[in-house]
Amino acid sequence: VVAIDFGTSYSGYCFSLASGTDQIRQVFWGTEHGLKTPKTPTCILFNQKKEFSKFGYDAVMKYKSLPSGEADKWYFFENFKMRLYNTKVTSGMEMEASNGKTLPALMVFAESLRYMKQHALNTVQEASFHTVCDPQEITWVITVPAIWSAAARQFMRLAAKEAGLISDMISEKLIIALEPEAASLWCKQLPQEGFIVEASDKKKFEDSPGIQYIVVDCGGGTIDITVHEIQENHYLKELHKASGGGWGGNRVDENFSAFLREIFDDGVWDEYVKSHPTELQHMMYNFGLQKCSASREAVYIRCYYNLTRVAESRKEISQFFTKVTGAVWCDGMIMITYEKMKSFFEYSIKNIVGTLREILGKPEMAKVQYILLVGGFSTSIILRDAIRQAFSMKYHVLCPMEAQAAVAKGAVLFGVNPKIIASRISVRTYGVEIYTTFDVAIHDFCKRYVSKADGLVYCKDIFKKLVGIEESVNINEVAEYIFQPIEADQTCTRFSFYSTEKQCAQYVDEEGMELLGSCTVPMPDTRLGKNRELRLDIKFGLTEFKATATDITSKQSRTIVIDFL
Repeated sequence: VVAIDFGTSYSGYCFSLASGTDQIRQVFWGTEHGLKTPKTPTCILFNQKKEFSKFGYDAVMKYKSLPSGEADKWYFFENFKMRLYNTKVTSGMEMEASNGKTLPALMVFAESLRYMKQHALNTVQEASFHTVCDPQEITWVITVPAIWSAAARQFMRLAAKEAGLISDMISEKLIIALEPEAASLWCKQLPQEGFIVEASDKKKFEDSPGIQYIVVDCGGGTIDITVHEIQENHYLKELHKASGGGWGGNRVDENFSAFLREIFDDGVWDEYVKSHPTELQHMMYNFGLQKCSASREAVYIRCYYNLTRVAESRKEISQFFTKVTGAVWCDGMIMITYEKMKSFFEYSIKNIVGTLREILGKPEMAKVQYILLVGGFSTSIILRDAIRQAFSMKYHVLCPMEAQAAVAKGAVLFGVNPKIIASRISVRTYGVEIYTTFDVAIHDFCKRYVSKADGLVYCKDIFKKLVGIEESVNINEVAEYIFQPIEADQTCTRFSFYSTEKQCAQYVDEEGMELLGSCTVPMPDTRLGKNRELRLDIKFGLTEFKATATDITSKQSRTIVIDFL
């Protein structure tokens, strides 16, 4: 099992034999650049011919070393995963590189996954002492934020197919895992010494059935929150629908960057950003390290050569600092006060604390005892302190030792046994569009449809609810529905799936309704006319929407991949 944690800022992977999850192998990156990190920057570089060149630290270093005239012709992408959040995702969408040029998003994601796949295959090969590893024997797991839409999840599956991880869209060899769930699986089996702060109990979580905890996955792009309860068999039950938002660590970087623009006004900062993108990259990378380690004292940021040069071409550099509060020029360094540093975190902290308060304030959350902080951004002392300050009177706030690797390691465990998450809470109300017998008392006259076969009057655009918002759905549960054609000579049926945040709805064209996707099922044998039956089996509790439709007359069945794209 190879689990790829494809993050907004950083990506990595872990692997293990399905039979030996006590030995999950972690891969380290950046050794050739004098670094050793559990993840590599999620950055990809394409050359002038739009061909893949480098990924990760290699992409950053290569892009840095290009002369600025040359760099304009290349395509460098970073933080591109956020383009799939809170937007209408389509398979043909384009994506903007750092110089404003565009490439198809599918190409950017697929080439990134292809690189990770090749890297993983080489590593697995070396780890297995060169016994030939058949790629068919690998189950791939790709992690996505729990707050992503069905279309964004399907886009990752499509990118994995393009990258050669799987040969078709319904392959069981690729599992989509939800990031906070994966982290939860890792944390629940950790001993007490696996956490930075001492847990109050010697036992592992999973040895205490009934224990409830909230997982906050703090990434570079998104904050993903889920609530779990440990079941008798070590399995997990979700207690609250996935929530969160785009409040990750990158917001801190953006605020820092905006502050530097405020200091270096008169167009100095803008000129620097445009003319020296590679040096800027270095500066931001170093700030990223400091935002994690910054505790209750001032932070010193090195002012790089070209920034100093551009600034001094306008005026004496210390004069830039006279009108700003929170920063002082200090002999080649920019000293940022602790208060100012903390202000960069304000937006993220306000949203995280606010959302946690809202969830924990619900009566059904009364038994929650722990808040687990995972993900790269959770290693920030300022963030951890703020969450402790807000909640430590009532809850134990814990962070695992390897917060950055928790998602990838847990995703391996999920790949070995996806049924370990026994139930999930539905994030929306889902349903299918059907026709039903027209009732003058309740149906809209404009929605009448008269059958050509027998003149029966139907009402079209009816929303048939399949599962309601905040309903608990068991993983192994298959919901079965029987439908009949409305025309005697109908040779196929189209199922269109919709979702809404409303508890109930009558029509599929009501406000707030979203067409998720659709599929067509053949019904070639028309001899029985309208007396034919179609069975629709749907599994709701999975990380992806799986449905099988069967034409009972012809026994034609197909597992339908609903096209969300």
